[in-house]
Amino acid sequence: MYRDLREVYWWNVMKKDIAGFVANFPNCQQVNVEHQKPRGLSQDISIPTWKWEDLNMDFIVGLSRTRRQHDSIWVIVDRMTKSAHFLPIKISYLAEDYAKLYLREMVRLHGVPLSIISDRGTQFTSQFWKSFQKELGTKVKLSTNFHPQTDGKGESTI
Repeated sequence: MYRDLREVYWWNVMKKDIAGFVANFPNCQQVNVEHQKPRGLSQDISIPTWKWEDLNMDFIVGLSRTRRQHDSIWVIVDRMTKSAHFLPIKISYLAEDYAKLYLREMVRLHGVPLSIISDRGTQFTSQFWKSFQKELGTKVKLSTNFHPQTDGKGESTI
C-alpha cells in the first residue's frame, strides 16, 4: 500500500502511519498483497478466422441424473459462429473419457481446432488432457480463475 501511495502523497511519518492503519484494518489483514505474486501481462485472445478453429469449453454441473445417469453437460462453443454442442456427461468421467467423447463428437464433425479456451477445471488441467491436445496440435489457453469474461462465449451460452 505504501508503494502505491508514495507516488501521489508524502508526509514525514507516512510509512509508519500506513503500517499502523493496515495493522488495524481487518480487510488488509485478510488480503496481504505484498506476499502475492505480481500480476502477469494479459494475453490477447486471437480473433477466429474460420469456424470451429477456436473453441470455448465449460461445464454445467449439479444437474439431476438422467436415465443414462448423466448429471452434467459439457458445453463446447465455436468462438466464430457462436454455435454450440451440448454433450451429456457424468461428473465422474476420467480425462480419457473426455478425450474419447471429444474425438467422437467434435473432431469427427469439425476437425481438430487450433485453440481451446477453458477454465481451470481439473478436466482441462490434467496432464493427460494437456498431452492429448499437444499431440493433436491444439493450443490450450486457460482462463483466469473467477474471471468469466475471459471464457465469455462459453459462459454466455450457458
